[in-house]
Amino acid sequence: MNKRRLAILGSTGSIGVQALDVVREHRELFDIRLLTAGSNSSLLIRQAIEFDAACAIIADESLYDEVYEALNPHGINVFAGMSSIIDAMATAMDIDLVLSAMVGFRGLEPTLAALRSGKAVAIANKEPLVAAGSIVMQTARDHNAAILPVDSEHSAIFQCLQGAHSPIERIYLTASGGPFLRTPASELEKVTVAEAVNHPRWKMGRKITVDSSTLMNKGFEMIEACWLFGVDMSQITVVIHPQSVIHSMVSFQDGAVIGQMSLPDMRLPIQYALTYPERLPLDIPRLDFYKLGGFTFSEPDLDRFPCLRIAIESMRRGGNIPCAMNAANEVAVAAFLNGEIRFTDIPKVISGSIDRCSFIKEPDLGAVLDTDREIRETAADIIAKRQWTYC
Repeated sequence: MNKRRLAILGSTGSIGVQALDVVREHRELFDIRLLTAGSNSSLLIRQAIEFDAACAIIADESLYDEVYEALNPHGINVFAGMSSIIDAMATAMDIDLVLSAMVGFRGLEPTLAALRSGKAVAIANKEPLVAAGSIVMQTARDHNAAILPVDSEHSAIFQCLQGAHSPIERIYLTASGGPFLRTPASELEKVTVAEAVNHPRWKMGRKITVDSSTLMNKGFEMIEACWLFGVDMSQITVVIHPQSVIHSMVSFQDGAVIGQMSLPDMRLPIQYALTYPERLPLDIPRLDFYKLGGFTFSEPDLDRFPCLRIAIESMRRGGNIPCAMNAANEVAVAAFLNGEIRFTDIPKVISGSIDRCSFIKEPDLGAVLDTDREIRETAADIIAKRQWTYC
C-alpha cells in the first residue's frame, strides 16, 4: 500500500482519536496533513505535535492564539473557524483521503467541499447523508470522488458486497438496542443523562450515544444505507442483536445471506476505510466462538422507541423532511444533555418541529441550510415554551 496523506475532520472526537490509534499502529503508511477540532484545543495541540501534522484548524476562533503559540514553534500551520476548514477541503491538493468525523450537521459543508475537490471521503459523520443525502451522493458522482463508509454497520454492508455481482435483495441492519432495551416504557421518562450515555457495547461521544439510546441512530443508519447502497427503505430491516457481533447482513436474490462479524471495536471499520481495499494487521481482540454463547435477534419496538419510527417516516416523505428531523434531533438531544427536557420529550420535540416544517420536494443546498436553521429555531421555541401539544 502506498503512503496515504490524511485529513481528519474532528480529530479530538471518539472516531478521530481511534483513527489516530490506527495511524499510530501503521505510522509508515500515513502522513497526517490536516487535523481539525471544535474546541478541544489542548488535545488538538498534542495530536498535531505527535503526528507532525502540516496544518491544524480550531473551529472555535477564540482559541486561535493558544493553538498558534503552541504549534508555530513546530512549523505547523494554524488556522481557525469553520470557513478555514471548508477552504482547506476545497484547496488542499496534498490530501488523498478525508476522514469526516465532525459531530452533527456542521460536517456537511466541509464534506461537500472535499468531494467537490475530488478527494476520497471516509464518512463517519451521519448527519450529512441524513440531511442532504441526494446532494452528497450527486456531488460525489459529479466529481468522481469515492465515499467509504466508516460506521460499523455500513462498513459491514460494504464488506459483504465486495465481490458480489448480484443486486441487493435486503439489508439487515443490526442494532444492540442500547442501554434501555429491557427498560419498561413507564420508566423511560425517568432516564438520567448518565444512564443514557452509558452504552452497553460501544464507547462513543455523548450525542451519538443518546441517539443510540433512543434508536434515532438506527433510523439515521437506515437513511444512510439508502443513499450509500442505492436501496429503498422497504429493503432495510432493523434487527435487534444485543451481542453486537454481527454488524450487519446482506441477502441476495438467490437467498444467500452474508454477514460481517467481529467484536465491537470501531478501530476495525476505521482502518478498513483508511486502507481500503487492503486489510492490514490490527491489534484488537479476536472472536472466540467457544465463549460467545448464542446469538439473539428480535424486532425493534417502535412504540417504546418512537424516534426510529419518526426517522423511517421522514425518509419515506423525503425532500427536506429528513433535514428537519436531524435539526430538531440535534436541538432536542442537546436540551436533554443540558437537563432542560426529559428523555421521553426528545421524540415529542422532533415530531412537533417536523409538523411545522414547510415541505420542499427537491431541496438544493441553500434550501437544506435554510431548513436546518429554521427548524433549530422551531425546536428551541418548542422547548422554551414546552409546547408538547404540538408534538
